[in-house]
Amino acid sequence: MTLVHTTGTGPGLLGPAAPCPSPALRTASEDSPMTDAATVFVATCDLAGQVRGRAVPAADQASALRSGTGWVPADLAISAFGPIAPDNVFGSRGDLRLIPDPATGVDIPADGDAPAQRLYLADQTLPDGEPWPCCPRTFLRNAVEELRERTGIEVVAAIEHEFVLGGLPASPPFSLQRFRQAEPFGSDLVRLLEQAGLQPENWLPEYGDGQFEITLRPGTAMAAADRAVLLKELVRDLARRRGLPVSFAPLLAPDGVGNGVHLHLSLRDAEGRPVLFDAARPGRLSALGARFSAGILRHTPALTAWTAPSPVSFLRLTPHRWSAGGIFLAEHNRESLLRICPTTQLAGSDPAAQFNLEYRAADATANPWLALGVLLRAGLEGLVRDYDEPTVWPEDTDAAVLDGVPALPSSLEEALHALETDEVVRSWFDPRLLATHLSVKRSELAQLAGLDEAARIRKVADVY
Repeated sequence: MTLVHTTGTGPGLLGPAAPCPSPALRTASEDSPMTDAATVFVATCDLAGQVRGRAVPAADQASALRSGTGWVPADLAISAFGPIAPDNVFGSRGDLRLIPDPATGVDIPADGDAPAQRLYLADQTLPDGEPWPCCPRTFLRNAVEELRERTGIEVVAAIEHEFVLGGLPASPPFSLQRFRQAEPFGSDLVRLLEQAGLQPENWLPEYGDGQFEITLRPGTAMAAADRAVLLKELVRDLARRRGLPVSFAPLLAPDGVGNGVHLHLSLRDAEGRPVLFDAARPGRLSALGARFSAGILRHTPALTAWTAPSPVSFLRLTPHRWSAGGIFLAEHNRESLLRICPTTQLAGSDPAAQFNLEYRAADATANPWLALGVLLRAGLEGLVRDYDEPTVWPEDTDAAVLDGVPALPSSLEEALHALETDEVVRSWFDPRLLATHLSVKRSELAQLAGLDEAARIRKVADVY
């Protein structure tokens, strides 16, 4: 199987037709536990995009993999800034289990005074092991399964992350100078990700001050989302050990360059053949791809309540910031909500196998399982409903023409209102999960009430 790189444009997507890959992260088995890790941390990712969980002694790893560890429904209602949302629907009632997925286990090696650590991502289940309808990871799994069952389509996905390293001298964007100034952090990070099985593809200095980007190779939707959760924690952990402040926040200053998360999607049929590409159509996007895109574009305002869910996320999502300047689909345009990514025919590469859509209105304050899950749900709506096929704006479209495209929500509150009033999007969620998300996000807005724009950005940056 050939993997085609598209360096500088986003992660390459898988080459010749073949079944969709499902690469497991590199783990040790429960029969050969990591000898120098004292504990095993079992984790989930919440509505604030924060990784939380519980640790068990390494000697109890086998038991934890079989029956998990305890958890509480109201933990889902913890806001980014700490307090539980005051009107959360769970109150003090109920119990859950965090059941680790062995395929997600990664080992963080000992480093100086920092001990070794094993980390697993988990599903939140009821005490008898039945799925909990409010589990974000279960939401993505169900979205993948319904898309497959109703259309026969499999998803290949990749997620790009941008972040800022503090403590570095000033340096030019994209420069070798900045790349070298980040050493040995950069080489250590690539090595750590390789050892963990996350398959890094590109590590590069970016445009903003102290900004970098890391991309991972594509995989199944679940693998891509799991890797996104793990990546942020591994970057933060390594930066802490190297004495470097790091932030994935959407903005660090009102006039600064923002950090985005770009979600790349490719669709395959049951035989693994790519189905987004049609050289005879506008933008080379197939009729199926246009319908899938129509679903995302139709429901974008509500989707952004999940994909860009912090109180400052929408300060970045404005025109002329190279983030997402409006709700439109375009060839190779980094202002578009959905970008048709470029392909190459160098070395005999197949454009159809590389062809993918990039969703650009997301950031690292989102839960990756939910962010990817809502895109798949929206795309499925486009495939099964009679939505109008969207315009594909060519690469050479004059910027002034695009001034008239529909605008993204201007604030988190506007996005939350769109979510509350979009009956299709509301129908995808257990009512308790939807109510908790609305509660958590409005509590975060309330906790920043009265602060000016710069102060709100600083508060969010301190968390992320």
